[in-house]
Amino acid sequence: MTTDTDAREGFQTLLQAHRGIVAKVAGTYAWHPDDRDELMQDIATQLWRAWPGYDPQRPFATWMYRIALNVAISGVRSRTRAPSSEAWNEDHHDVADPHAHDHEGRQQVDLLYRFIQAQPPLDRALLLLYLEDHSYREMADVLGLSETNVATKISRLKQRLRDEL
Repeated sequence: MTTDTDAREGFQTLLQAHRGIVAKVAGTYAWHPDDRDELMQDIATQLWRAWPGYDPQRPFATWMYRIALNVAISGVRSRTRAPSSEAWNEDHHDVADPHAHDHEGRQQVDLLYRFIQAQPPLDRALLLLYLEDHSYREMADVLGLSETNVATKISRLKQRLRDEL
């Protein structure tokens, strides 16, 4: 039988090991630093609330992504502060692409981030997972979609990206 202390320690260990997921999701859905911090806290709180229902037979990262994205998407719908392109560039250019040292490379990365920023919440989630090289199956599990639906949406996003950039 697991004690509350054991459960808390297990949760904290897994949360710490996968904290990058929370940061990536928050950074994708909230551009103002205060909003990002608040979203990260909201995600951590919701993860803790959902922790008793976590099935250790399933990958923790998939479960975590699903909850984090649901919290972020819900937050986008209720948040009124719109991101400014200046804050976006200022806060994200240094983490965008470590190989984009040249001006043209940085411009391409900024254009990609602006494209992602302009997408509806579900499409942002798909792009985030796609850019992290998750398989269609993993994306489907995280987002509660079929693999076919994921493939179709990714294909349409790629075409829209080619058309706009």
